[in-house]
Amino acid sequence: MDKNTKKRAVALKYDQNRAGAPVVVASGHGAVAENILAKAREAGVEIVADPDLSELLARIPLGREIPPELYQAVAEILAFVYRVNKSRLKPEG
Repeated sequence: MDKNTKKRAVALKYDQNRAGAPVVVASGHGAVAENILAKAREAGVEIVADPDLSELLARIPLGREIPPELYQAVAEILAFVYRVNKSRLKPEG
């Protein structure tokens, strides 16, 4: 990342029990992005770095569902996060 590019972060919330697409619950760049990432780490939330997708997601107003054009990309990330979480819950042995 060069000096002219600020870090960007977008947080999504997805409720499998509710109809609808994931919702943008936080978005920002620079210090705000750092705060979003810090809160995610504190909460044990998996962080996925995808600058192109985060740029698109950052254009969505807070509280709004992601548009259908982004369903596939976000679904792939959610599938990855679910796999990671599931593997962390497996008992070792």
